[in-house]
Amino acid sequence: MADGREILTWDDFGTATRVLAQDIVNDYEPDMILSIARGGLLIGGALGYALGIKNTYTMNVEFYTGVDERLEVPRILPPAPDFVDLADARILIADDVADTGHTLRSVEEFVAGKVGEVRTAVLFEKPHSIVRCDYVWKRTDRWINFPWSTLPPVSRRGAAAAARIVLDA
Repeated sequence: MADGREILTWDDFGTATRVLAQDIVNDYEPDMILSIARGGLLIGGALGYALGIKNTYTMNVEFYTGVDERLEVPRILPPAPDFVDLADARILIADDVADTGHTLRSVEEFVAGKVGEVRTAVLFEKPHSIVRCDYVWKRTDRWINFPWSTLPPVSRRGAAAAARIVLDA
């Protein structure tokens, strides 16, 4: 941990998703995985491979606008998945963190009544989350640095910031 933050490395990510997959397979047999973009995309993909599930969906929910800055309520962005003829399906919702839990709750509400059973899996769960996830790798009250979002974007806007990081190293 640096500066009171959780630091997730790529190696930790591999370990965490395998631990989650083992916990899931010991208890549940999902038919499909729904990953919440963007943070849940990598988790959902890794769980899909670990569990041998090819039937995966993604859903984009906008809530965070910056470090510890968020919209008033999460917004589901189009296109949203169409869960036709899945009334008996068992779905696993995957995300990186259940911070406030509002994003997960909005996705649970979106799929409610469209599928047979819903469970949630996250790498991290914060104690103040309004959703208690079914599968959690680690519980923390700290801010988390994920390996995929720690560095600035590789873009014209992010190039100057990236150069500063390299020069400061």
